[in-house]
Amino acid sequence: MERTKRSDDGGPDRAHRRPEGVDDLTVEALGSLSKALETVERARGHLYGFHQLTGTADLELDRTVRLLRAAGHDAWADRVEQDILGRNVIPGHWTFQVVEAYDGTYYEPFRSLERQAVEALAGGRQHLYEAEMKEARRTTGHPDHAARPDDRGPGDAGPDGS
Repeated sequence: MERTKRSDDGGPDRAHRRPEGVDDLTVEALGSLSKALETVERARGHLYGFHQLTGTADLELDRTVRLLRAAGHDAWADRVEQDILGRNVIPGHWTFQVVEAYDGTYYEPFRSLERQAVEALAGGRQHLYEAEMKEARRTTGHPDHAARPDDRGPGDAGPDGS
């Protein structure tokens, strides 16, 4: 992506403007790193979904056992209670332990490295790639293409009517 210069109509705020000396490839690399971290964030969300769904299923087994006993199927109730209820999802681990291991082994180091890279290579300014893409794609002066949340086009009223 070509470097976009800040326009006079309210281009990106300082936090989203490329610092002097940061080249296109660095901005693109940090954008790629950010995209990878966003994908990891989604994976982590799915892992929490796995954790919650598995826990919900395990708690539902209490009802299963109760119903099997009420229906006179004590042997089946015993099997569910002994073989499945409270079972590890992988050897020695319940889902909360899987989440903790993922966080400590992969997620936190990834997140930390991304923050360090942005700090070291872009002066801590995040989302430069996206900010420059926004600047390149927006229509200057169009009220629905404002560069920043505080920019209003001609005739636009703010929340207080001004």
